[in-house]
Amino acid sequence: MHSVHTLVLTGHGTNCERETAHACRTAGADTVTIAHFADLIQEKVLIADFNFLVFPGGFLDGDHLGAAQAAAVRYLYSETKSGLNLVRLIKGVHDRGGLIMGICNGFQLLAKLGLLPALNNAYFQRQISLSYNDSSRFEDRWVNLRCNPDSPCVFTRDTDSFFLPVRNGEGKLIAKDESTLRLLETKNLICLQYSDPDGRATLDYPCNPNGSPLGIAGLTDPSGRIFGLMPHPEAFNHFSNHPGWTRGQRKTLGTVMFQNGIDFLKQPV
Repeated sequence: MHSVHTLVLTGHGTNCERETAHACRTAGADTVTIAHFADLIQEKVLIADFNFLVFPGGFLDGDHLGAAQAAAVRYLYSETKSGLNLVRLIKGVHDRGGLIMGICNGFQLLAKLGLLPALNNAYFQRQISLSYNDSSRFEDRWVNLRCNPDSPCVFTRDTDSFFLPVRNGEGKLIAKDESTLRLLETKNLICLQYSDPDGRATLDYPCNPNGSPLGIAGLTDPSGRIFGLMPHPEAFNHFSNHPGWTRGQRKTLGTVMFQNGIDFLKQPV
Protein backbone atom coordinates (compact mmCIF):
# COMPACT_ATOMS: atom_id res chain seq x y z
CA MET A 1 0.00 0.00 0.00
CA HIS A 2 1.34 3.42 -0.97
CA SER A 3 1.54 6.34 1.44
CA VAL A 4 -0.30 9.54 0.61
CA HIS A 5 1.61 12.75 1.21
CA THR A 6 -0.60 15.80 0.74
CA LEU A 7 0.48 19.37 0.11
CA VAL A 8 -2.04 22.17 0.68
CA LEU A 9 -0.97 25.50 -0.82
CA THR A 10 -1.63 28.85 0.82
CA GLY A 11 -0.66 32.51 0.56
CA HIS A 12 -1.73 35.68 -1.29
CA GLY A 13 -5.36 35.52 -0.14
CA THR A 14 -6.04 31.81 0.31
CA ASN A 15 -8.21 31.33 3.40
CA CYS A 16 -9.44 27.71 3.44
CA GLU A 17 -6.13 25.92 3.88
CA ARG A 18 -6.66 24.71 7.47
CA GLU A 19 -10.14 23.39 6.78
CA THR A 20 -8.83 21.66 3.66
CA ALA A 21 -5.90 20.13 5.53
CA HIS A 22 -8.30 18.85 8.19
CA ALA A 23 -10.46 17.23 5.50
CA CYS A 24 -7.39 15.50 4.06
CA ARG A 25 -6.36 14.17 7.47
CA THR A 26 -9.90 13.00 8.20
CA ALA A 27 -9.98 11.23 4.84
CA GLY A 28 -6.86 9.20 5.64
CA ALA A 29 -3.85 11.03 4.20
CA ASP A 30 -0.62 9.82 5.84
CA THR A 31 0.88 13.30 6.02
CA VAL A 32 -0.58 16.74 5.36
CA THR A 33 1.60 19.81 4.93
CA ILE A 34 0.40 23.40 4.57
CA ALA A 35 2.94 25.47 2.67
CA HIS A 36 3.05 29.11 1.59
CA PHE A 37 3.82 29.92 -2.01
CA ALA A 38 7.14 31.42 -0.86
CA ASP A 39 8.11 28.09 0.74
CA LEU A 40 7.98 26.51 -2.72
CA ILE A 41 10.07 29.23 -4.29
CA GLN A 42 12.70 29.01 -1.55
CA GLU A 43 12.55 25.18 -1.74
CA LYS A 44 11.82 24.92 1.96
CA VAL A 45 9.09 22.56 0.78
CA LEU A 46 9.68 20.38 -2.29
CA ILE A 47 6.70 19.58 -4.49
CA ALA A 48 8.42 16.36 -5.58
CA ASP A 49 7.91 14.97 -2.06
CA PHE A 50 4.12 14.85 -2.49
CA ASN A 51 1.64 12.82 -4.49
CA PHE A 52 -1.53 14.79 -3.67
CA LEU A 53 -1.59 18.53 -4.28
CA VAL A 54 -4.54 20.69 -3.23
CA PHE A 55 -5.22 24.32 -4.12
CA PRO A 56 -7.86 25.49 -1.60
CA GLY A 57 -10.35 28.33 -1.78
CA GLY A 58 -9.91 31.98 -0.92
CA PHE A 59 -9.43 35.29 -2.67
CA LEU A 60 -6.07 35.09 -4.41
CA ASP A 61 -4.74 38.64 -4.79
CA GLY A 62 -8.17 39.95 -3.85
CA ASP A 63 -9.53 38.69 -7.20
CA HIS A 64 -7.99 41.74 -8.87
CA LEU A 65 -7.84 41.36 -12.68
CA GLY A 66 -10.25 38.43 -12.30
CA ALA A 67 -10.30 35.50 -9.92
CA ALA A 68 -6.89 33.76 -9.84
CA GLN A 69 -5.63 35.65 -12.90
CA ALA A 70 -2.70 37.29 -11.15
CA ALA A 71 -1.88 34.04 -9.37
CA ALA A 72 -1.89 32.12 -12.66
CA VAL A 73 0.73 34.49 -14.08
CA ARG A 74 2.77 34.17 -10.89
CA TYR A 75 2.75 30.38 -11.04
CA LEU A 76 3.44 30.19 -14.78
CA TYR A 77 6.53 32.38 -14.68
CA SER A 78 8.00 31.71 -11.23
CA GLU A 79 11.10 29.60 -10.69
CA THR A 80 12.43 28.02 -7.53
CA LYS A 81 15.76 29.23 -6.18
CA SER A 82 17.54 26.45 -8.07
CA GLY A 83 15.93 27.54 -11.36
CA LEU A 84 13.10 25.01 -11.72
CA ASN A 85 9.84 26.17 -13.30
CA LEU A 86 7.16 26.01 -10.61
CA VAL A 87 4.19 25.05 -12.74
CA ARG A 88 6.17 22.24 -14.37
CA LEU A 89 6.92 20.89 -10.91
CA ILE A 90 3.19 20.97 -10.19
CA LYS A 91 2.42 19.11 -13.41
CA GLY A 92 5.12 16.62 -12.38
CA VAL A 93 2.88 15.44 -9.54
CA HIS A 94 0.33 14.39 -12.16
CA ASP A 95 2.97 12.92 -14.46
CA ARG A 96 4.11 10.60 -11.65
CA GLY A 97 0.58 9.30 -11.15
CA GLY A 98 -0.42 11.70 -8.38
CA LEU A 99 -3.51 13.84 -7.90
CA ILE A 100 -4.19 17.57 -8.18
CA MET A 101 -7.33 19.16 -6.77
CA GLY A 102 -8.54 22.77 -6.94
CA ILE A 103 -11.44 24.04 -4.84
CA CYS A 104 -13.26 27.28 -5.70
CA ASN A 105 -10.39 29.77 -6.08
CA GLY A 106 -8.16 26.74 -6.63
CA PHE A 107 -10.41 25.59 -9.49
CA GLN A 108 -10.21 29.06 -11.01
CA LEU A 109 -6.43 28.83 -10.79
CA LEU A 110 -6.24 25.38 -12.43
CA ALA A 111 -8.47 26.62 -15.26
CA LYS A 112 -6.36 29.70 -15.88
CA LEU A 113 -3.15 27.68 -15.73
CA GLY A 114 -4.57 25.41 -18.42
CA LEU A 115 -4.41 22.30 -16.22
CA LEU A 116 -8.17 21.93 -16.62
CA PRO A 117 -9.88 20.62 -18.64
CA ALA A 118 -6.87 19.74 -20.85
CA LEU A 119 -9.06 18.54 -23.73
CA ASN A 120 -7.03 16.38 -26.11
CA ASN A 121 -4.31 16.35 -23.43
CA ALA A 122 -3.50 19.99 -24.24
CA TYR A 123 -2.13 21.01 -20.85
CA PHE A 124 -1.16 24.66 -20.25
CA GLN A 125 -3.60 25.86 -22.92
CA ARG A 126 -6.41 27.94 -21.48
CA GLN A 127 -9.65 26.41 -22.75
CA ILE A 128 -12.06 27.66 -20.09
CA SER A 129 -12.36 30.34 -17.45
CA LEU A 130 -14.67 31.24 -14.56
CA SER A 131 -16.48 34.56 -14.62
CA TYR A 132 -19.11 36.60 -12.77
CA ASN A 133 -22.25 34.88 -11.54
CA ASP A 134 -25.39 35.68 -13.49
CA SER A 135 -26.89 37.02 -10.26
CA SER A 136 -24.16 39.72 -10.18
CA ARG A 137 -23.65 38.95 -6.52
CA PHE A 138 -21.56 36.82 -4.21
CA GLU A 139 -23.39 33.51 -3.71
CA ASP A 140 -23.15 31.86 -0.30
CA ARG A 141 -25.56 28.92 -0.16
CA TRP A 142 -25.76 25.11 -0.10
CA VAL A 143 -26.42 23.38 -3.41
CA ASN A 144 -27.32 19.92 -4.67
CA LEU A 145 -24.82 18.26 -6.99
CA ARG A 146 -25.12 15.24 -9.23
CA CYS A 147 -22.10 13.10 -10.14
CA ASN A 148 -21.51 11.83 -13.65
CA PRO A 149 -21.09 8.04 -13.41
CA ASP A 150 -19.29 7.98 -16.77
CA SER A 151 -16.64 10.50 -15.77
CA PRO A 152 -13.07 9.26 -15.26
CA CYS A 153 -12.75 11.48 -12.16
CA VAL A 154 -11.36 9.45 -9.26
CA PHE A 155 -12.72 11.91 -6.67
CA THR A 156 -16.40 11.40 -7.54
CA ARG A 157 -16.40 7.69 -8.32
CA ASP A 158 -19.04 5.41 -6.81
CA THR A 159 -21.01 8.44 -5.59
CA ASP A 160 -24.34 9.65 -6.94
CA SER A 161 -24.69 13.07 -5.36
CA PHE A 162 -23.42 15.64 -2.89
CA PHE A 163 -24.87 18.59 -0.98
CA LEU A 164 -22.19 21.25 -0.48
CA PRO A 165 -21.84 24.98 0.13
CA VAL A 166 -20.76 27.45 -2.56
CA ARG A 167 -19.06 30.71 -1.70
CA ASN A 168 -18.08 32.66 -4.80
CA GLY A 169 -18.72 35.68 -6.97
CA GLU A 170 -17.09 34.30 -10.12
CA GLY A 171 -18.32 30.74 -10.47
CA LYS A 172 -19.85 30.72 -13.94
CA LEU A 173 -17.88 28.53 -16.32
CA ILE A 174 -17.03 30.15 -19.65
CA ALA A 175 -15.75 27.90 -22.44
CA LYS A 176 -13.46 29.19 -25.19
CA ASP A 177 -16.12 28.37 -27.76
CA GLU A 178 -19.22 26.27 -28.25
CA SER A 179 -17.27 23.27 -29.54
CA THR A 180 -15.15 23.25 -26.37
CA LEU A 181 -18.30 23.21 -24.27
CA ARG A 182 -19.73 20.30 -26.24
CA LEU A 183 -16.48 18.36 -25.98
CA LEU A 184 -16.56 18.71 -22.21
CA GLU A 185 -19.89 16.96 -22.35
CA THR A 186 -19.12 14.25 -24.90
CA LYS A 187 -15.75 13.40 -23.30
CA ASN A 188 -17.44 13.12 -19.88
CA LEU A 189 -15.10 15.68 -18.32
CA ILE A 190 -18.07 17.27 -16.56
CA CYS A 191 -17.96 15.26 -13.34
CA LEU A 192 -20.22 17.46 -11.20
CA GLN A 193 -23.37 19.40 -12.09
CA TYR A 194 -25.66 21.65 -10.11
CA SER A 195 -28.96 19.83 -9.73
CA ASP A 196 -32.48 20.32 -8.51
CA PRO A 197 -33.68 18.39 -5.44
CA ASP A 198 -34.70 15.51 -7.72
CA GLY A 199 -31.15 15.10 -9.03
CA ARG A 200 -31.62 16.65 -12.47
CA ALA A 201 -28.92 18.97 -13.80
CA THR A 202 -30.27 22.49 -13.94
CA LEU A 203 -29.67 26.04 -15.11
CA ASP A 204 -32.35 27.43 -12.81
CA TYR A 205 -31.36 29.82 -10.05
CA PRO A 206 -30.77 29.33 -7.14
CA CYS A 207 -30.17 25.58 -7.62
CA ASN A 208 -27.56 26.65 -10.16
CA PRO A 209 -26.10 29.58 -8.23
CA ASN A 210 -24.00 31.12 -10.99
CA GLY A 211 -25.56 30.24 -14.35
CA SER A 212 -22.89 27.79 -15.47
CA PRO A 213 -23.86 26.18 -18.80
CA LEU A 214 -24.85 22.52 -18.59
CA GLY A 215 -24.96 23.03 -14.83
CA ILE A 216 -21.19 22.60 -14.64
CA ALA A 217 -19.94 22.65 -11.04
CA GLY A 218 -16.78 20.58 -11.46
CA LEU A 219 -14.44 19.29 -14.16
CA THR A 220 -11.76 16.67 -14.53
CA ASP A 221 -8.96 16.22 -17.02
CA PRO A 222 -8.91 13.16 -19.33
CA SER A 223 -6.87 11.14 -16.82
CA GLY A 224 -9.40 11.72 -14.03
CA ARG A 225 -6.57 12.77 -11.71
CA ILE A 226 -6.84 16.56 -11.98
CA PHE A 227 -10.09 17.80 -10.49
CA GLY A 228 -11.60 21.23 -9.93
CA LEU A 229 -14.92 22.29 -8.44
CA MET A 230 -16.55 25.50 -7.29
CA PRO A 231 -18.38 24.10 -4.20
CA HIS A 232 -16.44 23.50 -0.98
CA PRO A 233 -16.24 19.79 -0.01
CA GLU A 234 -13.86 20.56 2.86
CA ALA A 235 -16.63 22.63 4.50
CA PHE A 236 -18.79 19.53 4.97
CA ASN A 237 -16.42 17.41 7.05
CA HIS A 238 -18.84 16.46 9.85
CA PHE A 239 -22.57 15.74 9.88
CA SER A 240 -23.17 18.79 12.08
CA ASN A 241 -21.95 21.09 9.28
CA HIS A 242 -25.19 20.35 7.41
CA PRO A 243 -27.66 23.24 7.82
CA GLY A 244 -30.45 20.78 8.57
CA TRP A 245 -28.60 18.42 10.91
CA THR A 246 -30.72 19.30 13.95
CA ARG A 247 -33.75 18.13 11.95
CA GLY A 248 -32.05 14.81 11.25
CA GLN A 249 -31.09 15.61 7.66
CA ARG A 250 -28.10 13.66 6.39
CA LYS A 251 -26.10 13.80 3.17
CA THR A 252 -22.81 12.36 1.89
CA LEU A 253 -19.93 14.21 3.52
CA GLY A 254 -17.69 16.30 1.28
CA THR A 255 -14.71 14.48 2.75
CA VAL A 256 -15.76 11.46 0.65
CA MET A 257 -14.18 13.24 -2.33
CA PHE A 258 -10.85 13.43 -0.52
CA GLN A 259 -11.20 9.83 0.67
CA ASN A 260 -11.84 8.62 -2.90
CA GLY A 261 -8.66 10.32 -4.07
CA ILE A 262 -6.59 9.04 -1.16
CA ASP A 263 -7.91 5.50 -1.55
CA PHE A 264 -6.99 5.66 -5.23
CA LEU A 265 -3.40 6.60 -4.40
CA LYS A 266 -3.11 3.86 -1.79
CA GLN A 267 -4.01 1.15 -4.28
CA PRO A 268 -1.13 -1.17 -5.27
CA VAL A 269 0.25 -0.46 -8.73
